[in-house]
Amino acid sequence: MLKSISAAAATLAISATCLVLPPASQRAEAQSAGNYVNAVDLDILPAEHDNFLAAIKENGAAAVKEPGCKRFDIINLASDPNHFFLYEVYENEAALKAHRETDHFKKFAAAAGKMVAKREARAMSIVVSNAK
Repeated sequence: MLKSISAAAATLAISATCLVLPPASQRAEAQSAGNYVNAVDLDILPAEHDNFLAAIKENGAAAVKEPGCKRFDIINLASDPNHFFLYEVYENEAALKAHRETDHFKKFAAAAGKMVAKREARAMSIVVSNAK
């Protein structure tokens, strides 16, 4: 009798798990969605600092209104006021490409071309996001 109760409990536990968890293919999609990151390091010419800051703030504020952009953080290195790090999160690579076709990005890119001394961009993906 104990074996039949244990077997019934195990069957119930497995059944409940199947009801709660989506199929593995859906879980994988959910984990990978929204994980396209554009990470950009920028060294700005000191004389252009204020102009760059105004331009990038305008671009970032417009970017997060785009349907495919989830986050656009503008980070300044504490030890170097002329070094910025952009942390941009998009639903996918196509959303980043769409961002680069917007009027506000083209305006920013045209203005920033004369302000940036060095630029390094890296495509990344989020493995785990630990945030509150």
